[in-house]
Amino acid sequence: MELTLLGTGAPAGLPRPGCPCASCATAVGADARAATALLVDDVLMLDLTPGPALSAARAGRSLHGVRQVLLSHPHEGPALEIPAGLPAPVRVPDGRELTLISGHRVRAVALDAPGTGYEIGGPDGERLLYLPPGAGAAGLPAAASGGGGGGAGSPWPSAPYALVLLDVLGRPDALARLRAAGAVGPTTDVLAVHVDHDVPPGPELRRRLAAAGARTAPDGTTVVVGDYRAVPDLPRRTLVLGGARSGKSAEAERRLAAFPDVLYVATGGTRGGDEEWAVRVAAHRERRPPSWRTAETCDLVPLLTAPDAPPMLVDCLALWLTDAMDSAGAWDDGRWRSGEAPRALAERTGALVAAFRSATRTVVAVSNEVGSGVVPATAAGRRFRDELGRLNAAVAAECEHVLLVTAGTALPLRG
Repeated sequence: MELTLLGTGAPAGLPRPGCPCASCATAVGADARAATALLVDDVLMLDLTPGPALSAARAGRSLHGVRQVLLSHPHEGPALEIPAGLPAPVRVPDGRELTLISGHRVRAVALDAPGTGYEIGGPDGERLLYLPPGAGAAGLPAAASGGGGGGAGSPWPSAPYALVLLDVLGRPDALARLRAAGAVGPTTDVLAVHVDHDVPPGPELRRRLAAAGARTAPDGTTVVVGDYRAVPDLPRRTLVLGGARSGKSAEAERRLAAFPDVLYVATGGTRGGDEEWAVRVAAHRERRPPSWRTAETCDLVPLLTAPDAPPMLVDCLALWLTDAMDSAGAWDDGRWRSGEAPRALAERTGALVAAFRSATRTVVAVSNEVGSGVVPATAAGRRFRDELGRLNAAVAAECEHVLLVTAGTALPLRG
């Protein structure tokens, strides 16, 4: 089954008409995208891009053989252009199935937003799933999610899709749900469509998609469904560094937003009576997907070394170090000079670094970058700065990916 991407952009396209933002200003050439529209084996069309006949011609395709045009979401804006000879577009009711004379099978999938998703099976047995912009599947077909009805000989086998196309950046939780249901597996090719101006096009777009295990392709690309393609390599361990309000926590959370059952480990604990701290904690909680679990602890070693565990986000190592220095009595100048506190602190940080080295679960850790500002006025402050710099360097040495976030922009340092 061949799939031609006639368009891969948001409904308004990219750049958006009249939009002055930086993303739209740089969306030129291969980074410009028409509204998402897909052509399956030249016989089935999903959604319409402006000027569909011209888009098809640019991709080296013709619409003369199209036998069915399906719409997936309510259309806003100018009236859709329907070239002469193209069948009238229709929306299939949720749960309804169609069989085309070409041998393609279509099943309409219910969504959690206005619109319809489509599961498509080709004559060769490969399957894909297409979801409209801003939508996630509310209820996958039983076969797709590993439930019943997918036995031998079934037209809807129980297995992950070969290809999934959805709004990865707008709805990473939808991708997480597909993974949790078994509809997206380790070899599923995840293609981002409905690409909008929320993320700068080019390298930054590709970096964010790769972190979610997805990719994008320019308009006009033809994909062979089921062909082997290396899925973006997801790092097991990532360290995200940055200064205060740099966006480091938001970057770390984005890297796991498309995965299910994430454990969020908050090392800051609670501060009774501190209203400003409570507001900060509440803001972090509201930003997390509701499916994430939260643990407030500094006992990271058993969590890092837990076998067959879901992804984990640690925020942050600077607060963990504060607790470790409290426990070691490292703030006391006398204990520090005696060597007792440094030994106790080194033992605890060494155990943490060893746990990072042996971790088998996916881990994203956040920490403050130090040394770029004012030199602390006290010996204890300078001690903390030095120890955090050493801890960051030691943990970074055990991580496949290391990022530095500055002014909301992530700069890859490794990986």
